[in-house]
Amino acid sequence: MPTYDFICNNCEKRFEVFMTFSEYGKKAVNCTYCQSDNVRRRMTKVRIAKSDSNRLESAADDFSGMDGIENDPKALARMMRKMGGEMGEDLPSEFNEVVDRLEAGQSPEEIEAVLPELGGDDESGDE
Repeated sequence: MPTYDFICNNCEKRFEVFMTFSEYGKKAVNCTYCQSDNVRRRMTKVRIAKSDSNRLESAADDFSGMDGIENDPKALARMMRKMGGEMGEDLPSEFNEVVDRLEAGQSPEEIEAVLPELGGDDESGDE
């Protein structure tokens, strides 16, 4: 069921209303704060839903042909920021710290030496 955003013309608060497409324009909408019917529709940004794989493929396409990226920390940082943004999730603060260090020109090896806990868990035996 779609969410519609409204603004109350009386109390000027924003609120959302869930209703079906067929209800929109027919069902009365009242402010959830002051119950006024003096409301107007708030237009929001259009969002296009993509699957996780489509987002990652799109980001990967932007960086195809970037041979030697591992030798360019700043380019690697740009790719990581783009991929992180495409994930659409909150990433841990460590991710931002690594990307900030790459943008400053530190190599992945230098970062791993300073932040060894980010290098992975060696207990599994996988390397």
